[in-house]
Amino acid sequence: MPCSSSFASSISAAARLASRAGRIAAGLLLGFALLAPAHAVRIKEIAAVQGVRSNQLTGYGLVVGLDGTGDQTTQMPYTTQSVANYLQQLGITLPDNRASQLQLKNVAAVIITAQLPAFAQPGQQIDINVSSMGNAKSLKGGTLVATPMRGADGEIYALAQGNVVVGGAGAAAGGSKVQINHLSAGRVPGGAQVERAVPSPLLEGDSVTLGLNASDFQTARRVAQAIDKRLGAGAARALDGRTVEVRAPTDANARVNFIAELEELTLEQSAPAAKVVINARTGSIVLNQAVTLGPCAIAHGNLSVTISSTPVVSQPAPLSGGQTVVAEQASIQIKQEPGILYQVPAAPQLADVVRALNALGATPQDLLAILQAIKASGALTAELEVI
Repeated sequence: MPCSSSFASSISAAARLASRAGRIAAGLLLGFALLAPAHAVRIKEIAAVQGVRSNQLTGYGLVVGLDGTGDQTTQMPYTTQSVANYLQQLGITLPDNRASQLQLKNVAAVIITAQLPAFAQPGQQIDINVSSMGNAKSLKGGTLVATPMRGADGEIYALAQGNVVVGGAGAAAGGSKVQINHLSAGRVPGGAQVERAVPSPLLEGDSVTLGLNASDFQTARRVAQAIDKRLGAGAARALDGRTVEVRAPTDANARVNFIAELEELTLEQSAPAAKVVINARTGSIVLNQAVTLGPCAIAHGNLSVTISSTPVVSQPAPLSGGQTVVAEQASIQIKQEPGILYQVPAAPQLADVVRALNALGATPQDLLAILQAIKASGALTAELEVI
């Protein structure tokens, strides 16, 4: 019995310790949850290091090996001239009168574009886009011959060549034609080889500059505060609403490690500025969560004008020598629906704004004019952006 009592006491003490440890762990987890910032984002998600950017490359070349779907050289003289110049580089010279008579149904003149990534080194492969600049029907099955790709400074940074991949198909026979997707543009995966590296200013100076993706003074201040909290006061300073300057080590390896740790710092994301984006072509309307609506009254009515035309045949009497005449009789109708005055209550949240706008029963095209009128009256606290 004494042994059983001691064993039970040990179990009871262990249970109390486990319960206490569980409460402590739960308290620590709760404390960490309270300390973690709400809607925390990393610096790399809202900013980028200035100087770390891609560069656009472009070039002019020829796609050969097409199945009779190339340029019509009678209408595209530059294709014939390009082929003659290319043959001359290979040691084949055509007489002037023969070069202009070439019928090159299997050749197409194309424009090549590509993005040269940051820190790309000679020998690396990049993808290229190939687009016809003439009247070629299809680039499917063609091969791009060696083409230099130049940057904005006119220097050659890559050399492109390879088989063009076209994500489509087409067929024509007997006057009928069927086509899937676009056939006059394609892509060559890994079709360009980098020949020259672009100098990067990343290692210049004793500081790095962060450029925010969107201009916002509050976000710039919070980025500087998060860096100061991690590295010490004075380590970063916000130069304006989009630029933050940070002191950085001058050694290359140390600076790369520094930027890698800098981009992983988290901060609480500030609420975005109230904005309503309107696409006038499609009638799309997008509102963010900061949009609010004040009380207002809206009257909206529709006016429709319908014009219909009916052909009328005037038939002359028999043996009258007249002619049959076909005329048009137009009918015009105007219908105007009465405008009802809607009282829109104050809407402090996005859900309330959506509910108030849906209550109007207006189409997206009508909402374009209604939102602009509400903004002009001062009841809509948001910036209107038409794209």
